[in-house]
Parts: sequence; C-alpha cells; structure tokens
Amino acid sequence: MVRQFYDVELPATAASAPQTGTQAVDRAMELLELVVESTDPRTFTSLVGQTGLAKSTVSRLLQALERHRLVQRDRGGAFRPGAAFAVYAIRHGLGGDLVELATPVLERIGAQTGETVNLAVPRGDVVVQIAQVDSVHLLGTTNWVGVTVPAHCSALGKIFYAYRTLPMPTGPLEQRTPHTITRPAELARNLETVIRRGYAVAREELEPGLVAIASPVRARNGAVVAALSVSGPTARITEHLAEEFGACLVAEADTLSSILGHPTNHRIAYGL
Repeated sequence: MVRQFYDVELPATAASAPQTGTQAVDRAMELLELVVESTDPRTFTSLVGQTGLAKSTVSRLLQALERHRLVQRDRGGAFRPGAAFAVYAIRHGLGGDLVELATPVLERIGAQTGETVNLAVPRGDVVVQIAQVDSVHLLGTTNWVGVTVPAHCSALGKIFYAYRTLPMPTGPLEQRTPHTITRPAELARNLETVIRRGYAVAREELEPGLVAIASPVRARNGAVVAALSVSGPTARITEHLAEEFGACLVAEADTLSSILGHPTNHRIAYGL
C-alpha cells in the first residue's frame, strides 16, 4: 500500500533548510501515489504542477523511483506504474501464485535445454519477466527478472502480439540491432508464422548474439496471460536446435495452461 502524503507547513527556518531524508521519502511517495492512482500516465509537467515542487526535485525523485522499477516512462515520456507493481500483481493474481505454479515447468525446461528459461507477462507496451531458471553455462547467463524489454524485438513480446494480448504497434519500431523488425507490416507477417507453429523466435533482434524462443500460456478462458521462453547465445542455439526448443516450450506451456484451467486436447512430444 502506498503511504498517504500529508503536506505539513514548516517553519520558515526549516522550509529553507536542505531537504532531509524523511522529506525526500515523503515527496517521492507523493509522486508515486499520483502515478499509481491515475487512470492515465502522468506527464512530468502535471506532476510538477500538482505537487508544487521544483522541477529539479521532481526530476531527481522520479529518476530514483525509475531506478527501483516503481515507475516507468511510456513512449511519450509520461510516467506510469513500473515493473515492480506488475510483478506483484501477476504473482498474486490468477487465483494463486503464478510463479509458484510455473516453477516445476521452468525447471523441467531448464533441465532439458540447459539454457536460461523465463516466465513473462505483458505490461503496457513492454514485457516483464517475473521468474527465471539460470543457464548451466556461464556464457549467456543474465538475470532478466524484473527487466522490461520492447515487445516487438523479443520472442516473448511476439507471443503477446500474435495472440492479441498486446495491441499491435502502428508506427515505426525501435531498432535495437541490424536484425530488428522495424516496420509493423513486416512484424505482422512474422506473427503469422508464430501462430502457425505455436512459438516465436527472435534471433539477434534484441541484442547481437542473443536468440530466444517463446510459447504462450493460456488461462481458463483461453486468453494468453503469460509466456515461457528459452534464450541463449547464437553460437549454441542453432536454427535446428531452436525448433527442438520450440517443441519443448509448446508442450510445457500446454501443461502450465492446463494447470491454470485451460482445457487441452493434445501434447507435443519432444526429445532433446
């Protein structure tokens, strides 16, 4: 729960004194409350105007909140609740702890592939990874939990686009590498392949040398609420191995979906 901020009038000598630690926390909480309770993203100007704080103070406090993933900026630069809130919400939603339910599935995938395995959920126009099983290799081991990534250049994001969990982008897309898809029309064609085979692949689209494969997780009503992924360096995950990993992910995502109440009629066998 966000602590309520009470504006107390200070004596003239105190008001002109340097900001104390308690004052900084109170002012940061006031900004956080305004962002969290707003139905729309809050602009920097609106936050300055409503709090009456100096622009430099608001800027400094927002940067601190952003570093700790309590707020994040959208494409227009406005502030909205950050990844930390998304992680908490999804972990305590769906009638139980999704991470706890998914842990055996993540561990099985990790044992089969030896690569980094992630569970992710959509948040706004980005993807937030909420659980991870580390790779058995030193090369390619990165802690992705809580990290937000652009949806269009990640395998996880392609899943959410393909199954309409995220609205499709309409404008130019950020180019992260020479292999990043930057045109919505090209992305739409790529998503047709995702639907056809049941998993997505992003090869060096987010970072050079990184390849990821992902598959959708469905809730009882069939909606895609999460996705599972395997990622690692291109030196290890060849195109052929990516196909095998994709089959593994589809089968395990199907299993996790059934745990969440989604009826399943098939299982895809895999062997690595």
